Amino acid sequence: MKVRIVVSLKPGVLDPQGRAVHHALDGLGFAGVEDVRVGRLIELEVADGTSDESLREMCEKLLANTVIENYRIERMEHA
Repeated sequence: MKVRIVVSLKPGVLDPQGRAVHHALDGLGFAGVEDVRVGRLIELEVADGTSDESLREMCEKLLANTVIENYRIERMEHA
């Protein structure tokens, strides 16, 4: 089964990469962009019986820094 982990900075945490992207967009003439937050997407291929608890453990021990980041687990439909 395919699982996506979406990791993003918590509100209030400074995002220097997002600021750089925002500045670059402005420099390229893209007006109206008020804020940019950069996160990451992790895709895992796991056994069908992998529990939600096991996925949460993976996130909290390795895939996300829960002090400054939030994460969301998305199980993908079988094709």
